[in-house]
Amino acid sequence: MKLDTTLLSRHLKEAAPASEAAEAAGFDAIWTAEAGSDAFIPAALVAEHTRKIKVGTAVAIAFPRSPMATAQVAWDLAGLSEGRFILGLGTQVKGHIERRYGTKWDPPVPKLREYVQSLRAIFECWSKGGTKLKYEGKFYNFSLMTPFFTPPNHNWPNIPIYIAGLNEHILRLAGEQCDGLHAHPFNSPKYLADFVLPHVEQGLKKSGRERKNFTIAAIAFTIVGHNQEEQNKVREQVRQQLSFYASTRTYRVVLETHGWGAVADRLNEKAAKGEWAAMGKEITDEMLDVYSVTGAWDDIGDKLKKRYDGLLDRVAFYMPYHPGKNEAEWRKLNQQFNG
Repeated sequence: MKLDTTLLSRHLKEAAPASEAAEAAGFDAIWTAEAGSDAFIPAALVAEHTRKIKVGTAVAIAFPRSPMATAQVAWDLAGLSEGRFILGLGTQVKGHIERRYGTKWDPPVPKLREYVQSLRAIFECWSKGGTKLKYEGKFYNFSLMTPFFTPPNHNWPNIPIYIAGLNEHILRLAGEQCDGLHAHPFNSPKYLADFVLPHVEQGLKKSGRERKNFTIAAIAFTIVGHNQEEQNKVREQVRQQLSFYASTRTYRVVLETHGWGAVADRLNEKAAKGEWAAMGKEITDEMLDVYSVTGAWDDIGDKLKKRYDGLLDRVAFYMPYHPGKNEAEWRKLNQQFNG
């Protein structure tokens, strides 16, 4: 299991020095997100200012972008990073696609299947110097590529594609069509073992691959501090964030795995009324312990390894790395995970 970190800065000027520090601290990968900023521009800065650390999106939202547009930026990032780039895609939910992005909502899993297949077809076309492009689907069709629009070839055309998901159909799609899965931060070992892995395995079997050829990554809710006071402060922040995730109907399966489906209904009602402050009270201490891991800096690494052994291949703290803060502790953890 490798230890990664996230780059959640909303200021592009911070991306380069933060990525240089993360590489020096020993993280194996940096993930950028489409959350308050674009996911691809920070990834380009990471790629330019580092030499070894992997860089990927976790995630970029697929459907507002044409697969051709996504393929172009992914191809450029693969070349800039010399093969260290991982393309991570997500579907978002209907409300955001229609009301925030202003684009059409279609059945997400069939559309995402075609999206991934389209990307593969475009990458193959470019890897062969712009030979005939042909992809025909219900949602996407590509049949034109000219020398002028064919990007320069490079040595890294097989760009890894991860997708994010937590329900059965998209998990099977990940196993069948993709190189990896971004499991949602709102997870538990039981949910991963009893629900995620079996569906991923079904997809892998259909594609003729084995689990060892597939990567599952996740950002984990990790409550860590030097003392109880520090841990308690983080604990309440995590409680509130869990209540936000648990209020989304799409994530109900994570609660149902533990018999807490009714909590999802109550949280959804509170969210609809804008009762954000009251939502955290629905997350009990028991639930908090199920969906997060708590420890001191000296033992949090062992606890994470024990919790996710055999379930995750990559893990990052929901609490991101900040250069210069707890530097010795992060370096020790990276040595434990990444060698």
